[in-house]
Amino acid sequence: MFATYLIGLREGLEATLVVSILVAFLVKSNRRNRLPHVWLGVGLAVALSVVFGWFIEYTSTTLLNTSEERELFDAVTSVAAVVFVTWMIFWMRRAARSMAGELRGKLSNALAVGAVAVTGMAFLAVIREGLETALIFYSAARGLADNNTGPLVALAGGIATSVVLGFLLYASALKINLSKFFTWTGALLILVAAGIFKYGVHDFQEAGVLPGHNNLAFDITSVLDPTTWYATLLSGMFNITPAPSVLEMIAWVAYAVPVLVLFLKKPSRGTTKPAAPAANAATPAGTAESGVPAESTSPTGPASATQRA
Repeated sequence: MFATYLIGLREGLEATLVVSILVAFLVKSNRRNRLPHVWLGVGLAVALSVVFGWFIEYTSTTLLNTSEERELFDAVTSVAAVVFVTWMIFWMRRAARSMAGELRGKLSNALAVGAVAVTGMAFLAVIREGLETALIFYSAARGLADNNTGPLVALAGGIATSVVLGFLLYASALKINLSKFFTWTGALLILVAAGIFKYGVHDFQEAGVLPGHNNLAFDITSVLDPTTWYATLLSGMFNITPAPSVLEMIAWVAYAVPVLVLFLKKPSRGTTKPAAPAANAATPAGTAESGVPAESTSPTGPASATQRA
């Protein structure tokens, strides 16, 4: 269940930071009358994400008639979840520094249009995180337990934790090095995604699309007893099992190793453009664009001049 908690924490904090940027911009520009429209857009995005998650589960359990169809559906959703996780992690690393400015610019344009545009802008800013969370959660949780609410509770706990952290950051009551936070959680999510990819290959094999279902890479059941708590933990977090097939292990290693290396490799530092005067004017000294303390504003890059040294 740690994997689903991590998903909720990571995706939830990203969404919370987005919302805090929008709220802080409206508050500092004396446009509090537009806050209800932002919250309406956020609420619609959350509701649609929940419906999307329910539809995935409903499709798998009700609309598909045979076990082969279910296995194939689960395999496809696993691959899609891995693609979304990978894209999200690297996108955040690349776009984090300019995200606040882009959101402020889009919100300014929406304010000029009207209430519907503000609601739509907030909806679009949050819905990506919500749909990703629903898809990744389904792919990560379906192999953990049958008829068990544990994964859902863990996901809700992660989201609740992210909301509390986001509020404390916005209120400047807490300082977190978001650079390290997103680096560590990103690396852990890559391992979770590797397990999802491995599970997807397993489903493809059970559906008869890929061969080698009974061709085991190794069998360490005598050492890693599946009934023990630590075997359950490894299986639930990273889908590490005592008797995987050769193709499953190839898939796990082929994804985890190169993606981890690329993610942990420090990106080249380009020329940083100076901040626009208008943007700085709307931000009080000592705080970030989103209302987060300045040393905590860079989700993926160095957080402050002292940390870069």
